[in-house]
Amino acid sequence: MTTLSAGPAAKAGRELPRPAEQRWPGLATAPHSPVRAWVAERLFRHAVRDLPVRVLLAGGERLGAGGPGTPVMRVLRPRDFFHRLGADAKIGFGESYMAGDWTASELADLLTPFAARMSRLIPKPLQALRHWVERTQPVAEKNTVDGARENIHRHYDLSNELFSLFLDPSMTYSAAWFAADGEDLELAQHRKIDGILDYAGVGQGTRLLEIGTGWGALAIRAAQRGAEVTSLTISPEQKQLAEQRIAAAGLSERITVRLQDYRQAEGGYDAVVSVEMIEAVGREFWPVYFSTLNRLTRPGGRVAIQAITMPHDRMLATAAGYTWIHKYIFPGGICPSLESIGRNVREDTELTGAGRRPLGPHYARTLRLWRERFLANWPRVEQLGFDRTFRRMWEFYLAYSEAGFRSGYLNVWQIALSRKG
Repeated sequence: MTTLSAGPAAKAGRELPRPAEQRWPGLATAPHSPVRAWVAERLFRHAVRDLPVRVLLAGGERLGAGGPGTPVMRVLRPRDFFHRLGADAKIGFGESYMAGDWTASELADLLTPFAARMSRLIPKPLQALRHWVERTQPVAEKNTVDGARENIHRHYDLSNELFSLFLDPSMTYSAAWFAADGEDLELAQHRKIDGILDYAGVGQGTRLLEIGTGWGALAIRAAQRGAEVTSLTISPEQKQLAEQRIAAAGLSERITVRLQDYRQAEGGYDAVVSVEMIEAVGREFWPVYFSTLNRLTRPGGRVAIQAITMPHDRMLATAAGYTWIHKYIFPGGICPSLESIGRNVREDTELTGAGRRPLGPHYARTLRLWRERFLANWPRVEQLGFDRTFRRMWEFYLAYSEAGFRSGYLNVWQIALSRKG
């Protein structure tokens, strides 16, 4: 795969254009923090000294333990790179890529060793200082009813056409489930959806609630099984396109899409499903989320969720932190751990576990395919009004996420629950 970062300028070590100030205020100019930059440089050198990567600094210095064939990171503007890391490492590393301070021969390959050692990149004695120096998530991005609507708007309402240019024809924006190498992504997405619907026992006559419509693929699949579907979204853009797709499938009489927060839903359903929506709920609202699932499920009914997870200790250590992903991709987001899901189910519901399956490696493959499609379709994305800095931001997001699943730092689970009858 050919990426922007592997182009002629990167291979020659030439600097990339800086972000446009009018679109990305303040991003082109790195912060000035000499003491923090000095500390950040030494921590970075310590972190990469035994990583299987090659880091090439402008001027010819080489870092890392990688040999020939290992991924290459070219730091084109070392001064800017280390000052950004010093100012805020959790945001500066990604911003530095967006700004063109560094590039890579293959981005996901480079980021995977970093992700595999995420908990050990900073020496333990210094990790205790984290809470004194790192930024916390802004109050404005808390997932209250109004806050959640604004957070979702910033990502999912970017452009339906943008998402269509890298997703498969089903417009499914979550992990697929592959059965074989080389399998078509759309087929793998249908298998994932069928897996969730099977866990929820969805069939002829099922009264189904979906929390998080996406662009309608799961609702359509459920209606084709004979279910009566109510689907909730807080994205006007998604609602509009989902209803168009539902009408085109001839299923408008079986599916109702509501612009409504899950906390405001009423009624009782035979089954409730929610695919990769819990990550946008916010930790303080998990009890409300699970109690809502319980409240909306009739006695004897079923719940099926798909959730991205991280190790419990890492979730606890990073729960309050404000990261590059929060600032640029998913404001207010946090991935739960399996332990936290289990605790909330026990404490806030009458639900009991009925099965679960991991799909982590499948998500890594899904993200790789999305990134390949995004980059291959870049000329069409650019015609929508997105610039080169957005391209680097989106490429970093997809590669960063892929690295998380490839390394095992992240996982994704389909989880079946049943309510006592």
